[in-house]
Amino acid sequence: MKKLIIVAVALFTLNISAAEPIEPNKSLRSEIVSLLGDNLTFDFDQNEISIEVLFTVNRNGELIIISTDAPNEKTESLIKEKLNYKKVDFKANKPGEMFLLPLKIKNS
Repeated sequence: MKKLIIVAVALFTLNISAAEPIEPNKSLRSEIVSLLGDNLTFDFDQNEISIEVLFTVNRNGELIIISTDAPNEKTESLIKEKLNYKKVDFKANKPGEMFLLPLKIKNS
């Protein structure tokens, strides 16, 4: 039974990693930037950082954040808090379609 579970997890992981994420269209990007808002307080030393957010949109039109490459856990938590399970006006072309959103965030 353990071997069956391990094989199922391996196949699931392989299936997810095989999907090449695409950049979201301008409309979806604008919605996400709007959800993030202007008054963000991030904890980083540089004046500007680049972060990539990997996400999908479920069948209810909600953003599901898979991961970020944020420089620290506080920044990642804030991004997830602002975006995860928030509704957007977007329907994915394929179920499970992955998107990679590059963001530049300026420290204020």
